[in-house]
Amino acid sequence: MKELLSNINKAFESRVRLGIMSVLIVNTQADFRTLRDTLEVTDGNLATHLRALEEAGYITSEKRFLNKKPNTVYRITSEGTESFRNHINALEELIKHK
Repeated sequence: MKELLSNINKAFESRVRLGIMSVLIVNTQADFRTLRDTLEVTDGNLATHLRALEEAGYITSEKRFLNKKPNTVYRITSEGTESFRNHINALEELIKHK
């Protein structure tokens, strides 16, 4: 059981971080507004989780302007994809284990 738990990545324990990674793993990219509305969180809450994932190297951000308004787009990194898939696999193994 300890071995199964050791494969769970603490960076993805939060509902918000799990949601961010889930959105980004199935989409090429997502902007801040899309993530905020999809996950139904506040701007500040989302920004905190995005910053943590970016600092961990799991996502990248690109700031740009869209119709003269700032727009930040997020993408999952290859390290983020691998880490998230490992996390999901660990959860699945934990659920299968009786």
